[in-house]
Amino acid sequence: MKRLLISTKKKKKREFWGALINHGDVVCTHRFSSHSLVLGENQVSVITNKQNRKEYGFDSERSTMKNDHNNNNNNSAEHSKDTTVGILDSRFNQTLRNVQGLLKGRNIPGKILLSQRVESPDYTSLSSPTYIRSSSYSETGTSDQTSETVEEEVHSTSKPFGIPNDNKLKISASNVESSSEEVRKSSMGARATDSARVMKFTKVLSETMVKLEKLREFSWSGVPDYMRPTVWRLLLGYAPPNSDRREGVLKRKRLEYLDCVSQYYDIPDTERSDDEINMLRQIAVDCPRTVPEVSFFQQQQVQKSLERILYTWAIRHPASGYVQGINDLVTPFLVVFLSEYLEGGIDNWSMSDLSSDEISNIEADCYWCLSKLLDGMQDHYTFAQPGIQRLVFKLKELVRRIDDPASNHMEEQGLEFLQFAFRWFNCLLIREIPFHLVTRLWDTYLAEGDALPDFLVYISASFLLTWSDKLQKLDFQEMVMFLQHLPTKNWTQQELEMVLSRAFMWHSMFNNSPSHLAN
Repeated sequence: MKRLLISTKKKKKREFWGALINHGDVVCTHRFSSHSLVLGENQVSVITNKQNRKEYGFDSERSTMKNDHNNNNNNSAEHSKDTTVGILDSRFNQTLRNVQGLLKGRNIPGKILLSQRVESPDYTSLSSPTYIRSSSYSETGTSDQTSETVEEEVHSTSKPFGIPNDNKLKISASNVESSSEEVRKSSMGARATDSARVMKFTKVLSETMVKLEKLREFSWSGVPDYMRPTVWRLLLGYAPPNSDRREGVLKRKRLEYLDCVSQYYDIPDTERSDDEINMLRQIAVDCPRTVPEVSFFQQQQVQKSLERILYTWAIRHPASGYVQGINDLVTPFLVVFLSEYLEGGIDNWSMSDLSSDEISNIEADCYWCLSKLLDGMQDHYTFAQPGIQRLVFKLKELVRRIDDPASNHMEEQGLEFLQFAFRWFNCLLIREIPFHLVTRLWDTYLAEGDALPDFLVYISASFLLTWSDKLQKLDFQEMVMFLQHLPTKNWTQQELEMVLSRAFMWHSMFNNSPSHLAN
């Protein structure tokens, strides 16, 4: 919170100006008034402008309340008002804390007014408010839908002062009858806010020199599908931010990949060493096992492309060579770069619809992006994989600090984190979630840049503790089986967003304060 200003007028109006909350380049200003900040029954509504305030009767309410006060004894009115304001002052601080919690890590545009309302101006029966959680960024692909979504809730659920009970019943009946209309409006609002999000990316990408920090900020919460290939190339440093150089660099890199394939892959086995032959055989065995639940990866041409990419990468990176699990890391790149050439769902894709030049370009982009990704975590795949072992140790310490009961239970049962977390870090959780969520997860991975290995620890902790209560009821054998077959088959982007949100919160709390993780 940057600043809190409170201005009080002696007569009928008392206003609280609060919480200038900065998030990136967006400043959200929250304005509270004693006539609109009324604690209601499980209701928080958002009014975005003065016109809406008039529409929902705030101005007429002030006038009515003013006349009522003038008709009453002045001393009694002032005493009642002071009592009410005192209550509102205490509630105001609690409201600010809840607003901060609600908006932490979110990117919500514009100015919004939070208001709570009761059914009648009886201040003696104040009840605790229930705060409506804003929709996840990913539910329509953007967090910018928040103001639209909450405003929709105002139209359908909020009620101004002075509406009698029979009108309330009419409103409820009207809401039931118009449920399909609200769904339609909600879809329209989602499309509108999605367009706003696309506009942000379009503006950044249209600049001659792309501002990578701004692009990372936008990408952390998800990238529009058709922009993902371009954005990923930029985030990984494969494509230069200077648009004038981009086409030439990509063309040169793609030709370089073709030279590597002809030099290392398109040769007879007689020209390979025994180690290279064994490595190629292992890759050929692993490719058919890659994402077995997605039929697209069972196509022969797809497996051949994976084989060329992986073998060429392994030969060019002798310090690690090929390690099982790297085959999974190619799949998000392959799907994203294929989406530039193929339409529809992945189950309907066929590599035979592509020309040889297009396949070569896609393979080259996958190869170079994989190289850029693993450059920042090479010790994850060198001998004994010390980088992964280090992350597993950090995960154990973080879980102990965040959820001591779950940590103690796993320790008492003799469960070692290496028994389940090694695969998580080795494959970057690709095998643990439905494949259709992987590209969304990788938007955040790539937005983290060089800080990704550290952030992986917090994502894994958040992922594990999703089932904290469940784990504490299981014995050793049951925990091993449960963690090997996690119930994520029916996950949507909402569950994934919750994992990322918790990871962001814990990362903000602990990453720069390592002493908090000490014994």
